[in-house]
Amino acid sequence: MPLNLVFIADTHVPKRAKDLPGLVWRAIESADVVFHAGDWVEAALLDEFERRSKRLLGVYGNNDGPELRRRLPGTTTTTLDGVRFAMVHETGQAKGREQRCEALYPEADVLVFGHSHIPWDTVSPRGLRLLNPGSPTDRRRQPSCTFMEAVVDDGRLAEVRLVEVRRD
Repeated sequence: MPLNLVFIADTHVPKRAKDLPGLVWRAIESADVVFHAGDWVEAALLDEFERRSKRLLGVYGNNDGPELRRRLPGTTTTTLDGVRFAMVHETGQAKGREQRCEALYPEADVLVFGHSHIPWDTVSPRGLRLLNPGSPTDRRRQPSCTFMEAVVDDGRLAEVRLVEVRRD
């Protein structure tokens, strides 16, 4: 049976937005698994994600304080229908990212990360898929705020889609 996934990072609530837009909350509530790659900013947002998600995987980011760091790991891994995922907030500069991440996450098929607020979807020479969903609240120099949706089906990651977020 296919699993619907949401990849999100750099929410920065309440610093960049008072709350997430309705589109984002609806996606979170309907997903089978939600990945949050850090920079939550306040533990109240983690509480809300836990309440609204069927299954939540999260890591802390560089803007997350002691309470979030107590509750979340710096990296996490999981396997969904045979697809091996790893997640971390920061991967360093874009140049050399694929090779660096291959060395750091040799067992992963997919690495979800954040930090830059820049959507990223590449595949390393070994076949590691690197995904950064951007930010749903702070687009920085990007044309729009974003997150990603995907499907895991029959042992493969399929239908990865960058979703543009418009304010409610």
